Formats: sequence, C-alpha cells, structure tokens
Amino acid sequence: MELGDDVVIDFGLWSRDERSALRQAAADRGAVVEMRYFVATPAEQRRRIDRRQAEAPHTTWPMSDQELAGWAAAMEVPTPGELDGSEPVDEPPDGFATWDEWRGHRWPPAVS
Repeated sequence: MELGDDVVIDFGLWSRDERSALRQAAADRGAVVEMRYFVATPAEQRRRIDRRQAEAPHTTWPMSDQELAGWAAAMEVPTPGELDGSEPVDEPPDGFATWDEWRGHRWPPAVS
C-alpha cells in the first residue's frame, strides 16, 4: 500500500541487481530514492557483531572473521552514479522480462 511515508530499506543490497530491482520498484510507484552507502571497517564490524552477540544473541549467529572477509569480497560497492541517482536503472538480468519478475524470483512475495 502506498501511504506517502518515508521508508528505510536496510538489508543486504549487496548486488547491483538487488539495488536496481528496488530502485525500479520505487520509480514504478513514483517514489524518490536516496541511496546511502556506509563503510564499516572489519574492526567495526567485529565490534558490532560481538556486541549484538552479547546483548541479543537470539537476533544473530556467530560469524568468523573469515566469513566476514568472504562476504566483503562478494559485495558489489555502489557506483557514484547509483548513489547520486545519475545512472539509469539497469535492464533486468537475462531470463527476466521485468524487475517485478526478478524480484518475485529473488525474494518472497511479502518482500517484493
């Protein structure tokens, strides 16, 4: 339901495809996207994980430094054009006619 409220999406979005899919979903609904990207050093990530594990272990799981490094290597850092909105949204990946179709494949219907 479109209510005109501001929304913060703070999960994953590690790939350009994920970001493009949500940028297109916003555009399809007349919403404006303001993308932000914050860098956290491995030491800061470890501090946050350890704190979360100590304070709310039911909300997380143990993560090794090796896992963190692997995930960091898999991250597709947003381009300056993605961040400032000057780059158009990419076409959907091969095999998908629309970003709606890709979102339905990638995420559960409650998310897309």
